[in-house]
Amino acid sequence: MLLAAILVGLFTGLAAGGRLDNLLAVRLRWVLLIFVALALRLATEAALLRRVAVVDDLRVPLLAAAYGLLVVALWANRSRPGLGLALVGTGLNAIAILLNGGYMPVWEPSLQAAGLTPADIVSPLHFLLPATSTATEFLVRAGALGDLIPVPVPFVRNVLSIGDALLAMGVAIFLFDSLLRAPEAPRIGAETPAAGDVVRAGPAALPGRRSRVRPATGLSASLTDSIGLQRPVVFGGSAAGVAVPAPTSEPGAPGGLEAARGGIVARALGHPYVRLARNASFGALWAGQLVSLFGDRIHQIALAFLVLDMTDSPIAVALTFFAATLPNLVIGPVAGALVDRWDQKRVMVISDLLRAAIVLLLPVAAGVNILLVYPLVFGLTTVSIFFRPARTAVIPRIVRDDELVAANSAIWLGDSIADVVGYPLATVFVSLVGSSLVIAFWVDAASYLASALLIVTMAIPAVVHVTSAALPGMRGLREDLGIGWRFLRREPVLFPNTVQAVVGQFAIGITIGLMAVYASDALASDLLGPEARYGLIEAAIGIGNLVGGFVIGLLGARIARGRLIIGGYVVYGACIAALALSGNVAVAFGLAFGMGAANMAFVIPTQTLFMERTPHDMIARVISFRFAAVFGSITLGMAAGGVLGEFVGSAVVFGIFGLVTVVAGLAGLLSRPLREA
Repeated sequence: MLLAAILVGLFTGLAAGGRLDNLLAVRLRWVLLIFVALALRLATEAALLRRVAVVDDLRVPLLAAAYGLLVVALWANRSRPGLGLALVGTGLNAIAILLNGGYMPVWEPSLQAAGLTPADIVSPLHFLLPATSTATEFLVRAGALGDLIPVPVPFVRNVLSIGDALLAMGVAIFLFDSLLRAPEAPRIGAETPAAGDVVRAGPAALPGRRSRVRPATGLSASLTDSIGLQRPVVFGGSAAGVAVPAPTSEPGAPGGLEAARGGIVARALGHPYVRLARNASFGALWAGQLVSLFGDRIHQIALAFLVLDMTDSPIAVALTFFAATLPNLVIGPVAGALVDRWDQKRVMVISDLLRAAIVLLLPVAAGVNILLVYPLVFGLTTVSIFFRPARTAVIPRIVRDDELVAANSAIWLGDSIADVVGYPLATVFVSLVGSSLVIAFWVDAASYLASALLIVTMAIPAVVHVTSAALPGMRGLREDLGIGWRFLRREPVLFPNTVQAVVGQFAIGITIGLMAVYASDALASDLLGPEARYGLIEAAIGIGNLVGGFVIGLLGARIARGRLIIGGYVVYGACIAALALSGNVAVAFGLAFGMGAANMAFVIPTQTLFMERTPHDMIARVISFRFAAVFGSITLGMAAGGVLGEFVGSAVVFGIFGLVTVVAGLAGLLSRPLREA
């Protein structure tokens, strides 16, 4: 895996116009310590292969010294792109190895899933964790941090740990960045402030006015006006969607190569995604979220089966998801107001640690009394509601103003990958654990731990608040909520957009609640069963999200955002209404793809409008109000869809509320500010 990461980093760096002499000119702190640590680690393994008795007796102190020196050296260089990821990956592997007396556990079901056998374990640093191990043994042996990610690819079959994945990702990014970094040039993104720098978030109460930033930080004013919109938080997870911005057009633009190098190289380096890959803090945040989102998918599926197995009641499972969605409605606005006044980095780290603890408790609580699961699930989502606005608030402080759209798009991309790839992989993993579903929860807890450690490595500038958000404790909380609501209520573009979303996205709840019934009752196929039809429709929506996001990112700048939002709602509603008229499976798949693409047509431009028009120190409050309103509509849609579908059928309900969404989209034409936004 590490060799593959090295090759990927070198190939992509050279393909983007990097030079090997740039890599040779890299200057790291305490580089001698790195070489000593690597030499000690390799020498220890080589001696163990030769069965040197004294080394075997001293394997724990020798490995502890090697990993300890490497962690210290990587910490000193954590601001370099990729090395923060390598630091956390190395640390997680070290924990697993040292807890097992100098051995890395390899979980047998994952080994078999990769197409390997115990005979293939030839390393003196690995031992087999049998499939017959109890859940307690798995926990004590740090199985969640061991090798449990199967790679069943011919010629490269392997089993990886979470630490291996982060280490490989970090090495690839470091090599990519180093090849492109001219020795005499400042690092791309170097003007991103370090922790301790101050961004002053002014009152900026007028719609569209941007907060100002202290000149000393080197940040532009537009950096303080970004916001990312998310779909409902459930178990800490989120939904798919991605937008890809166009690259910087000028070779000499900030972050690009100097004009003299020009051409393809300059355009490649000027692309926001390339610049984000070379931003150490954003890379740590993105990688941590990707890891934890994959863990979420595992425990969501495991929890559903755990509750179902213990109760044999679909209602009990439904109540679990209801408990997981309820905090979005009742806690969201308050959480946003509090996050605006707290240290957001600390909020994210504590949130991840709390979520890890809650996930660990879930299977234990279920074993005592299934009713204990519901308050824990409610608490898990509640903690996630604090995490997400904190993440939104830090993004504009760790990236530049011309990278904001790319940064939010990259976050959507991570969510999309977790949905499209994570759920199938989670299904396979849950099937591997069999009756030991508790293991799935421990793996998710390990993913939260990895995310927390990665966030610790981030350098995030502090914000000086000039509103009541600076007050300690709960003082001024009502005033904060009022300020956020009044801003949204009086904003001539964002408020009509929110009302439009409340009506237009009611149909999303309808489709969530009735799509499985529609696939079973309204579609006919001799080749596909109802479960397969439902799964493929959901997959088509996800693919539409991905494709639509790319297209909107490339072409959206040429279309007025307000009109794009209006068109997105109209097309989305039309696709839902058309489902009512079609009993053909292939047509339904095509319409589902259209729903996904149209969804991005109103999500991405809305995200951009909030970026432009929301003052930085109101971000969490404003988005929490909007989020609660829109998700409340979606939740009511789920309930209404179930009731109406029982009486008139799913197809008729789709037809009616699809037309409601079309009308909501066209109603946007009545608001001139929104129409011309």
